[in-house]
Amino acid sequence: MHPEMEMLKCSIVRGGTSKGVFILKNELPKDPEKRDEVICAIYGSPDLRQIDGLGGADVLTSKLAIISPPSRPDADVDYTFGQVSFETKFVDYGGNCGNISAAVGPFAIDEGFVEPVEPVTTVRIHLTNSNNILVAEVPVKNGKACVEGDYSIDGVPGTGAKITLDWSDTAGAITGKLLPTGNAKDVISVDGKDYEVSLVDAGNPLVFIHANSLGMSGTESPNEIEANKDLMATIEKIRGRAAVIFGLVKTPEAAAIKSPYAPFFAIVSPPADYTSISGEKVNAEEIDIVSRLLFMLRMHKTYPVTGTVCTGAAVRVPGSIAWEVLREEAKTRPSVNIGHPGGVIPVESEAEVISGEVKLKRIGVYRTARRIMDGYVYVRKTVRK
Repeated sequence: MHPEMEMLKCSIVRGGTSKGVFILKNELPKDPEKRDEVICAIYGSPDLRQIDGLGGADVLTSKLAIISPPSRPDADVDYTFGQVSFETKFVDYGGNCGNISAAVGPFAIDEGFVEPVEPVTTVRIHLTNSNNILVAEVPVKNGKACVEGDYSIDGVPGTGAKITLDWSDTAGAITGKLLPTGNAKDVISVDGKDYEVSLVDAGNPLVFIHANSLGMSGTESPNEIEANKDLMATIEKIRGRAAVIFGLVKTPEAAAIKSPYAPFFAIVSPPADYTSISGEKVNAEEIDIVSRLLFMLRMHKTYPVTGTVCTGAAVRVPGSIAWEVLREEAKTRPSVNIGHPGGVIPVESEAEVISGEVKLKRIGVYRTARRIMDGYVYVRKTVRK
């Protein structure tokens, strides 16, 4: 033991195309303010390089999973997601992270929260951020979650064991409604111009907008979009107004500070050829919709799972922005391939219209996950004071 630092047991785990620190709830202070102080210290935040902590200086690697025994009878484990900012001392608990969620099932099995059953163990995960149940089907061998497998996902080298996630319980995850306004499309006015958008809440709340509404082709790279400062400013103004409609903040200007994580912002367009950020060709024939997504005020390098879930839901809403650009034959097919900057992500998407309302039957996403490290992170004792 070091006289000036305390040791907190944790793991570094990859879930899908994200990576984060997994820590048991009882390792952290109960007081929310002190808890977040400790979390920021673990990550080395705020600092753009996160040089004094475990954060990876990237929004996809500055993620947190707090794990604890289930607090509701229909769950096997509780999971709280936090997006740790590296620009301010702030942990955003305002939404879910589907990629990190992919690792919760294997982690829960390996930590003894769930009895392992071969060949597949079903883990019911309580998403405490939105109070929903996520059902994970995890391959198991010799009492532990499998790591080896032949399933590959764009954005992650190699292959791994295929984890199936069913998100159908997360319609209205944050607002209580799949369509918070009751409309397939709404209009948001910014700087004297009207923008048609679709506001959809499944997994996380999302704003969908046509790429051509923003003067885009839709196949731009994240770097190209971020380099256009006027475009990024317009996106945040639209997102800020949507955040008010979603009930996440009281004023549009507050969204960047108080709710940078949600809502996500998806710029969608019809299938088209483009080159992924890794230099691979993505052919229009293999995708049903193209999307570029923003979260934490940055463009996502691939595509978040909760964004995939919400996109899978949005394409089943007749008249929505996502439905309008979707390949026609995919409107009746049970699966949809989303083209993103890193490649392609498939989503099982089944819904039915009951009394004029769209009801999700299944939203299935496939991921891989791997525990990278177990150990102790050192935090200065002065942080807790």
